[in-house]
Amino acid sequence: MPLSPRISMITLGVKNVAKAAEFYRDGLGFPQLEFDNPNVAFFTLNGSWLGLYGWDALAQDAGVAPRAPGYGGFALAHNVGSEQEVDQTLTTATTAGAQLIKPGQKVFWGGYSGYFADLDGHLWEVAHNPFMWIGPEDAPTSN
Repeated sequence: MPLSPRISMITLGVKNVAKAAEFYRDGLGFPQLEFDNPNVAFFTLNGSWLGLYGWDALAQDAGVAPRAPGYGGFALAHNVGSEQEVDQTLTTATTAGAQLIKPGQKVFWGGYSGYFADLDGHLWEVAHNPFMWIGPEDAPTSN
């Protein structure tokens, strides 16, 4: 099955999630999604989302060291419709020359995801979230 390429979300590793959320929400006027977890924040963009997550927590989620060469404190996310699609996308990426960083697996938030690094070391998360959305058109309304 061919991939349906999209950047569903850009996740930034930040020093302080609450302060960063205030900056994007109140300072820049980004519409923030309601989400009941103070350790993460999501904002609706045109065609994708912005996610904010702690710098070290993002590195830990990806399975890399927070000060490792090549870790720039961000990850691009490609959301897909099933766990099988996560594994297929990771296989497709590694066959094309990407490095598998974290194989697809059940994750703490109830979904399934894995990470690869592209040819230049940029982190990509491939995720399936059974509770929410695949693309921004499916996202809940923002406040």
